[in-house]
Amino acid sequence: MSLIFDKKYKLDTSENFDEYMKALGVGLVKRTLGNSATPVVELTKTDDGKLALSSNSTMKNSLIVFSLDEEFVEETLDGRKVNSIIRQDGNKLVHVQKSDKHSETTIVREFNPDELKMVLTIDNITCTRIYKPVY
Repeated sequence: MSLIFDKKYKLDTSENFDEYMKALGVGLVKRTLGNSATPVVELTKTDDGKLALSSNSTMKNSLIVFSLDEEFVEETLDGRKVNSIIRQDGNKLVHVQKSDKHSETTIVREFNPDELKMVLTIDNITCTRIYKPVY
């Protein structure tokens, strides 16, 4: 399978997200907002051949524009500045975030026609978030 472009997915279920955010050092107020958000995620291609990953909710929006296998500086939704690299593995994007201040974080996004599965890992904490297509 390959990546799925130009399809929107809305958060449906989330498991262990609060513990994941705690491990990142996110405070109570931002965790409460993060737990109540239902973001819509979309992967697109830009005119210059890069990939763009958007996450939009009533709380906050983000857009990451990147080239596969090339490191870039990213500001995360919780305000951390990290060095990121995203690689493709079939229908998955494997996103690794590194920082001097925090442990390494890995986010695996698995794109399927009927769902987008995100598995977020930091240290020994794993969070699974399932997104369903928006029609």
